[in-house]
Amino acid sequence: MLKFRSMALLAGVTLLGTACGEPEAPATEAPQMTWEEFRAGVVQDPEGKFIFDGDMAVDSEAELRAFFDSAVSGTATNQDGLAVYNTGGGAPAGDVKWSAAQKMNLTYCVSNTFGANKARVVAAMNTATAAWEATASVNFIHNTALDANCTASQTGVLFDVRPVNSGGQYLARAFFPNSGRSARNVLVDNTAFGNTGVWTLAGIMRHELGHTLGFRHEHTRVNGSCYEDSQWRGLTTYDSASVMHYPQCAGTQRGDLVLTARDQQGARALYP
Repeated sequence: MLKFRSMALLAGVTLLGTACGEPEAPATEAPQMTWEEFRAGVVQDPEGKFIFDGDMAVDSEAELRAFFDSAVSGTATNQDGLAVYNTGGGAPAGDVKWSAAQKMNLTYCVSNTFGANKARVVAAMNTATAAWEATASVNFIHNTALDANCTASQTGVLFDVRPVNSGGQYLARAFFPNSGRSARNVLVDNTAFGNTGVWTLAGIMRHELGHTLGFRHEHTRVNGSCYEDSQWRGLTTYDSASVMHYPQCAGTQRGDLVLTARDQQGARALYP
């Protein structure tokens, strides 16, 4: 994704450190980064994905370089967010989102391999899906009949929710609407069931489901080390407290990851 059909691009949330409490950053031209600097910060997770920006992934180093050449070396030109993933130069036609029919049938399974943690995941997903459904015209459906065979190859659902042991590289990661079925997973790391500070598992899932609906990290709009790329279109004014904003990237949300009024406004704009 991100212009390359073979790219299995996913996104999620990672606990990178203490929230810095900086003032709201201006939406200005993004900093330039060399390939060497970018590559030095990339790791691989247990599923063999190349993880960059803390929580985004591609399948190969060639795709990683293609992503860098296309997106990281560019700059953002649109100055508004909540930001939707956009491949059309900022034009609404380039928005990456679900169709009018599919948005009301966002089916998923929750793997039984969560074991004792499964009930917590199901409850967190119920809370997170309800938050997005309460503000946008979308409908998530848990197909419990497929939980026993909830894998990346399960075609009976749109996406699967499974555990992963990334060694703490991230708490969870997800996908965008234009991902192929094998990449449409919400993976939850073991660390998400431990001490995550003020973040609840439901809060983490609210962030992840934002990605599954097509929303980018809000902090990719601002000048700084958290800039990711220019493939987004703003739906509202910049929101430093957004559910899609990392606190450690000059975010101002000091509690759980929840939808703000501007998040709700942006969600309704994309899915009226």
